Amino acid sequence: MAKLIDGKRISAEIKEELRTKASLWKQEGREVTLAVILVGADPASCVYVNNKKKACEFIGIRSLSYELPEETTQTEVLNLIEELNNRSDVDGILVQLPLPKSISEEAVLTAITPQKDVDGFHPMNVGALCTGKRGFVSCTPAGIVELLKRSEVEITGKECVIVGRSNIVGKPMALLMLRENATVTIAHSKSVNLKEITKRADILIVAVGKPKFITEEYVKPGAVVIDVGIHRNQDNKLCGDVDFESVAPVCDAITPVPGGVGPMTIAMLMKNCMEAKEM
Repeated sequence: MAKLIDGKRISAEIKEELRTKASLWKQEGREVTLAVILVGADPASCVYVNNKKKACEFIGIRSLSYELPEETTQTEVLNLIEELNNRSDVDGILVQLPLPKSISEEAVLTAITPQKDVDGFHPMNVGALCTGKRGFVSCTPAGIVELLKRSEVEITGKECVIVGRSNIVGKPMALLMLRENATVTIAHSKSVNLKEITKRADILIVAVGKPKFITEEYVKPGAVVIDVGIHRNQDNKLCGDVDFESVAPVCDAITPVPGGVGPMTIAMLMKNCMEAKEM
């Protein structure tokens, strides 16, 4: 049976490290502040925002919450972002997605000053990642790299296949794995002979948004499998993009769902907030 890559434990380690650092900073009179903007009352978004607040409280990051009604206009959101951009006491700004259809995600995300874009979505931060410059990296891909490193998975020289090409996971993930000296292939819905591509992978990272899509037929024996997906199955239980039961006996290590990649996303958001103080 494969070794479980425990994201819950590793994220707790990271948060403990950040908590120690935040405590030392407070003794020096430095406090980190994250502003979170939530428009509407999407249940999943409300849960995510509450989890971020709890993480801030645990670490010692001051959290400002702006919970706006569904009918809030784009202009009102942009005005709030401009105000937060100009506040010297605010280090990071996060807008919870998805936004109501009446508001352009692109307009909102690009309005955040890159030095406060702790989600790593601003085109300048994406460009910094492409060119090897300093900038914020999307939290989920950054968390996956931490999972691999802290689980002592060798990345240099390994064949990495990423299934999925989204701007939030697939594309930045590929750039990060290149930075770590892996040989990278991105596969997607138009890829031909997907099983042949994925079976080359020493490290297989799956972000396709389809429950239990990857079975043992897609996985090379001894591979490391990272499952980014999260879904509810017919029994209302959480599952990922990988069919855990069939893949776990084949691979060397695998992330569970829940308890794998998920906890790392918030941990890396907190890390970005701390780094924003030093920008």
